[in-house]
Amino acid sequence: MGVPAASRTDGSSMRAKNVNLADGFRPEPVLRPRQQVETQLRAAILGGVFERGQRFPSEAQLAEQFRVSRATVREALRALVEAGLISTVPGASGGSFVTYLDHHKLGDFVSERLANTLELGSITYDEVNGFRNLLEVPSARLAAVNRLPEHLDRLHDVIEREKSSSFDSPDVPNFNAEFHGIVAEASGNRLLATFVTALHRTTQPLGYIITSAEVGRDAVRHHIAIVSAIKAKDPDEAAKRMEYHLEYLREHAVHGDAPTAR
Repeated sequence: MGVPAASRTDGSSMRAKNVNLADGFRPEPVLRPRQQVETQLRAAILGGVFERGQRFPSEAQLAEQFRVSRATVREALRALVEAGLISTVPGASGGSFVTYLDHHKLGDFVSERLANTLELGSITYDEVNGFRNLLEVPSARLAAVNRLPEHLDRLHDVIEREKSSSFDSPDVPNFNAEFHGIVAEASGNRLLATFVTALHRTTQPLGYIITSAEVGRDAVRHHIAIVSAIKAKDPDEAAKRMEYHLEYLREHAVHGDAPTAR
């Protein structure tokens, strides 16, 4: 007695599905020993297995646990240092320690890497200015929504110091960086604030502006207008005022081949 036609069809269909499913599998590359060590240690740090500031096991201990050479462990630890996850202290009492990670530490890391990039001369002023627009216009918009009274107090304090300083005072770039940093902080987004602060700390944008008494007065007026919009909780106006301010500064900038880290 033969197999019913329907049964033959169902079986054929199942075999076809199995073939298609098998065709969807792809072999994944096997990680090199150094990558395996780095991946597991990174996961342990981010997963809280190691506490902040805790000393890492020695290279010899890690090599024994992972069954790899000490050179392999050393390469993995170097990658973790570059990623800012651990720090190394030389000497008999030294070793590798888990880095305290927060948005401030991230800011230091970003500043250092940005400074190195700028030293190489591979980034132009226009790129830095464009990046400022991408960061600071949205930060002003968010600040108008999320700002707290303490942010307004600090912004007013900076403006008062700006108003009492001459345009060529060495303190002006620091006031400017502080102002924009507070606006970004008021956005309520710590990651955004981290990048704005790092950008100002490293590039000091006013260092590329042709300053004069008139430009100084206009810049302070712009700051006052930005704060007024933020205080009024008007995100569109705050973004508009920040964009106008940055465009004004761009028009008065000295365009070199590339900015240099300060």
